[in-house]
Amino acid sequence: MEIKAGKFVAATYDLFVGGEGEQPELMEKATAEVPLQFIFGTGQMLEAFEDKLAGMKQGSKFDFKLESEQAYGEYQDEHVMDLPRNMFEVEGKFDEEVIFPGNVIPMMDNMGNRMNASVVEVKDDVVVLDFNHPLAGETLHFVGEVIEVRDASEEELKQAMGGGCGGGCGSCGCGEGEESCSTEAGGGCGSGCGCH
Repeated sequence: MEIKAGKFVAATYDLFVGGEGEQPELMEKATAEVPLQFIFGTGQMLEAFEDKLAGMKQGSKFDFKLESEQAYGEYQDEHVMDLPRNMFEVEGKFDEEVIFPGNVIPMMDNMGNRMNASVVEVKDDVVVLDFNHPLAGETLHFVGEVIEVRDASEEELKQAMGGGCGGGCGSCGCGEGEESCSTEAGGGCGSGCGCH
């Protein structure tokens, strides 16, 4: 059975980042125990990622790169913003347990769209947040293997179409430098779930 729209796909991979002349860095790993799992063609994954896997079968190995414009776009300085510190107060007290440099926090824009932001710096009057995807500006190099292809169940299709997050280390809050994907996120940096 080959990978096409509506199929359940599971894959293992190592994701390396780094541009020309840079030493590649292992950013993320999907293992046989915790593979990347998604329903092909439902928008859970980056389109360019799916294009590379289309037509593959169980046992197919892959090794490809996605340039930043095919993945999470270029890093944009205007996506780094100063927000008033008092926005992050709970009952009049600044939330130090959540708002600290390096932490990723869920935010929502004025249209109700959910996105993740990385805390860059906490100042006296503002909190500096970076709304760029953690992998913005990076070339993504995937090396892996398709370990399962099958028809998706009705429940899996329903969840995939209903906006459940079935893929997504990079964009669902895990995966920033972690060595493997968390099972609660479903795994996988090809994801289109979240902000990118």
